[in-house]
Amino acid sequence: MPETTLIPIEVPVLGMTCASCVGHVERAIAAVPGVARASVNLAAERAHVELTPTGDAGAVAEAIRKAGYEILTDDVELNISGMTCASCVGRVERALADHPGVLSAEVNLATERARVRRLEGGADVAALVRAVAAVGYGAELVGARTTDMADREREARAAEISGLKRAVTIAAFATAPLFLIEMARHFVPGAHHWLAATIGEQPWRLISLVLATLVLVGPGWRFYRKGVPNLLRRTPDMNSLVVLGATAAFAYSVVATFAPTLLPDGANQVYYEAAAVIVSLILLGRLFEAQAKGRTSEAIRRLMTLQGKTARVLRDGREIEVPIGEVSVGDVVDVRPGERLPVDGEVVEGGSFVDESMITGEPIPTEKRPGDAVVGGTVNKTGAFRFRATKVGGDTLLAQIVRMVETAQGAKLPIQATVDRITGWFVPAVIVAALATFAAWLAFGPSPALGFALVNAVAVLIIACPCAMGLATPTSIMVGTGKAAELGVLFRKGEALQALADVRVVAFDKTGTLTLGRPVLTDLTAAGRFAADEALRLAAGVESRSEHPIATAIVAAADEKGLGVARVEGFEAVPGFGAQALVDGMLVQVGADRFMARLGIPIDALVAEAGRLAAEAKTPLFVAVDGELAAIIAVSDPIKPTTPAALAALHAAGVKVAMITGDNAGTARAVADALGLDEVVAEVLPDGKVAALKDLEARFGRAAFVGDGVNDAPALAAAHVGVAMGAGTDIAIESADVVLMRGDLRGVATALSLSRATLANIRQNLAWAFGYNVLLIPVAAGVLCPAFGWQLSPMIAAGAMALSSVSVLANALRLRGFRGPAMA
Repeated sequence: MPETTLIPIEVPVLGMTCASCVGHVERAIAAVPGVARASVNLAAERAHVELTPTGDAGAVAEAIRKAGYEILTDDVELNISGMTCASCVGRVERALADHPGVLSAEVNLATERARVRRLEGGADVAALVRAVAAVGYGAELVGARTTDMADREREARAAEISGLKRAVTIAAFATAPLFLIEMARHFVPGAHHWLAATIGEQPWRLISLVLATLVLVGPGWRFYRKGVPNLLRRTPDMNSLVVLGATAAFAYSVVATFAPTLLPDGANQVYYEAAAVIVSLILLGRLFEAQAKGRTSEAIRRLMTLQGKTARVLRDGREIEVPIGEVSVGDVVDVRPGERLPVDGEVVEGGSFVDESMITGEPIPTEKRPGDAVVGGTVNKTGAFRFRATKVGGDTLLAQIVRMVETAQGAKLPIQATVDRITGWFVPAVIVAALATFAAWLAFGPSPALGFALVNAVAVLIIACPCAMGLATPTSIMVGTGKAAELGVLFRKGEALQALADVRVVAFDKTGTLTLGRPVLTDLTAAGRFAADEALRLAAGVESRSEHPIATAIVAAADEKGLGVARVEGFEAVPGFGAQALVDGMLVQVGADRFMARLGIPIDALVAEAGRLAAEAKTPLFVAVDGELAAIIAVSDPIKPTTPAALAALHAAGVKVAMITGDNAGTARAVADALGLDEVVAEVLPDGKVAALKDLEARFGRAAFVGDGVNDAPALAAAHVGVAMGAGTDIAIESADVVLMRGDLRGVATALSLSRATLANIRQNLAWAFGYNVLLIPVAAGVLCPAFGWQLSPMIAAGAMALSSVSVLANALRLRGFRGPAMA
């Protein structure tokens, strides 16, 4: 084979340790079809592979993996311009996927983005841009997302809409006289004779020719600029259909105008108004589509507006204002009242109240003092303070949220695979259908057969709408995930949006998920001559010397009530029993019932109360003062206030609710009874949560797991859908598919409902998009004409086609009004 036909690629290979490994990898690569040569360098840990034109870099990568070695890959994101329909998506995907070094390529019509997975160091960005340009589209690298880039994208969208408005206006002015006069000739008595007497038939045809030419070569040139090259490449798209339909009507009319003798008898008709109206209506549809597509990405734009553009930092002892991109980790940033924080950091000087509702959902500002963490994008309310930047650029929480939403919006759900397969052959099939329609009417149609054949074939070309099919899924995903972000639910993986709709049981961890995750004082009952507040003050005096979580809860309760500080001496902890100390000169002893028994202090008066508290999964403690029972207090990890509403919403959605916890069975059962849980699995070690989850799935169906701790990471990863609380650890969030940014369990019900609403919206869009084409293409072909005399005008076809994609977008935008059942 000639040397020039070979395509070289470089593949980084990890895990090779010796020459045997090299031979193993070389043989694995050589066995792949389309590989001409392969050589592996152990020192460089790279394989140099030369492929024939039929070779596939992805197959090479898979062969290396199957041989037991790893390859290095990275992802590149490109902005794609010029796409108009699902055929465009397929064309760009194939151009990128066929490029040497590219493993996979996914293109999203709604976001106008391409995500390319390539071998690290291979398929440079310039080559990918050229590959996209070769099939007629524009491409540029998406860098780290910045406010400036968001501004540029917004300006580009505004310029596109402005250009379409201008094109629609020009087309409308040129088309209006054509359309109105032709309609009058058909429906207004005497209009035909008036036109013949005042202007004349031939002069009017010449005027129509000029007006139609103005529409086609002016506003309509955008269709020719893209549609004709794609026809020549034998990869037709929606633009090609418009070009074929409008040009056929226009060319036929030109022949009828200048060489009518070439046409059969009775076929001397012109269709200039059809060509002009087709272009005008489809341009109008494009305008509505561009405006609607802009609204689908509003969630991202709103998030980006939360980030400031400049920051005041201290440099060389001076305060200077710099662009936000120039803020570095370690810089001290000054913030004044009413300003947005530019980056994440830690307060070092001053104090204030900060509105963190964008993160927590809580409207009440949070007090910030030195040592407290602050988040970029939140709003400083009253005071002024300085903080040291700890995360900047793409590492800030806001940037991570934006990136997460973008990733979810750009995902292709499994349901999209079928759509992609159909749209791949849709446009060629429409052209074949149009040719068949033309031939059938020409052969079997009534006189003038050529006229009927032309009108019906053009109607078939124009009414077909691959745009609606291409937009049906991604627009719903964009609006759905954007709305989820507004409600504090982040889909880390777009696929989770579809997977969550299938969930039949939701399993929760207890501590920190269903409950607050920290003990608080819940009950206090005084005994004998003691007042409740006095007993609490004395108990808090003892516990103020302890570091136990229960002690902290007792002290916090006393502080909340503003009880006076006691003088404490001689503190002594009695492991397994309790603690004692002299408080204001009195011997105060706090502990379990066994501590009181050891001390010989009778507790008969409060034994029943202790039993009730224990049954409620609370920890009862007795307080004795100078050998006399003073009170019983109870501490527990209370259920979050929003938990009952969240579980009720899940039950209403037809989902079983379970709890998997390491707590003892008694405590777990008490919590389950209080919340009305369907299933409880208690005393489970961390590695046993996965097995418990699998058991639930076997009994009820697909399971989601909700947790927030490091111990939950395996269960989050193993679940059909893992949901992490936003207050959880990084490893838990990384293991999850969905993150509840506000730590509010009602977000689980919201995510489930939104997932189902989005899937229903996608199905509606697909039903409309496919149903529209399946039903109306035959009508346009004239199948109803023999029986009912109904024939679809190309102008009506153009209007229907323009409205079809707009209808899909409008339906997707309905998701912006979604309100979760638990948020109502």
